Amino acid sequence: MSFLSWIEVIRSPPLMESVSVENLVKMFTFDKFIAMTPEIANAIDLIDVTLNAGGMNTINIVLAFVMFGVALGIKPGIFVDVFKKPKSVIVGACCQLILLPLFTFLLALLLGDSISWTMALGMILVASCPGGNISNFISSLSKANVELSVTLTAISTSLAVFLTPFNFWLYGNLYLHFADIAGEVPTLVIPLWDVFKTIFILLGIPLVLGILTSRYLPKLASVLKKPFQWVSIIFFLAMVVLSFIGNIDAFLKSVKYIFLVVLVHNLLALTIGFTTGSVFRLPRKDRRTLTIETGIQNSGLGLVLLLGTSIFANFPAHGGMLVITAWWGIWHIISGLMVALFFNKSRKN
Repeated sequence: MSFLSWIEVIRSPPLMESVSVENLVKMFTFDKFIAMTPEIANAIDLIDVTLNAGGMNTINIVLAFVMFGVALGIKPGIFVDVFKKPKSVIVGACCQLILLPLFTFLLALLLGDSISWTMALGMILVASCPGGNISNFISSLSKANVELSVTLTAISTSLAVFLTPFNFWLYGNLYLHFADIAGEVPTLVIPLWDVFKTIFILLGIPLVLGILTSRYLPKLASVLKKPFQWVSIIFFLAMVVLSFIGNIDAFLKSVKYIFLVVLVHNLLALTIGFTTGSVFRLPRKDRRTLTIETGIQNSGLGLVLLLGTSIFANFPAHGGMLVITAWWGIWHIISGLMVALFFNKSRKN
């Protein structure tokens, strides 16, 4: 039976009479405690971030420098060593590029009316982005397999040129269809050249330059790597704050809903990485790496795609996508540090 057929079976009337999506939401989410009313959803969607050319260029430059800093830790020899035992690489890549977008789509359907369609698309957009820029740093703190972390970041970033727009188009349109709201919003159409150009310039070029610097100027790369890691965190936080400073009141009123949605989504991502690594009996360090790599996403790229491309030019107000993507970028830093603390504590025990 095909994937689409399974979705139709799940949503068929006989099954839904006995196990409704609404009942599942009440069982597995915070719906009993916090109900998202249409007024709240509308207030979130009205959050708008409009940047002039200078502001957009600043964000692009920051993201490019962040990616360059990540690439400073990538040495060609790392790939040779890791690919001698490719099992962890293959499993990790599948977690990031296949399982996370798929399970995010299913989670969005399961949450039902607890989230707006724009928040659901924000979740799918984040899940479609490559691994986050601080995942290597968190892997190092967690005493995980840093070489594997660097390799997975490089692979997901390289493939992001193709897989980020594809996964977002596929699961975004599937969500709009199966959530029965496809008639309310335009079909999700990806301007391929626009997105390809953006991702290639912001991720591809800095990645290559960083690897070349690491290869031919190793001393310079070693000096720059640590400062770039901390500066990238500070710049991203500043970027989010400055982008949403004009909507601070609306953001504060809705932050508890955004927090819970991102919390559940991030827990799902971390669980996918750890569980998949355990199922395939990967070494402990590799399981830690998969947990971190799957749980930390490049949400900065998601913000750039939202603000700097024409994907959503004909869409109605979609502030839900913006706030989910922005809060993900803050929360995965917090959750990453908490995971590192947990791993280190369990290691001592």
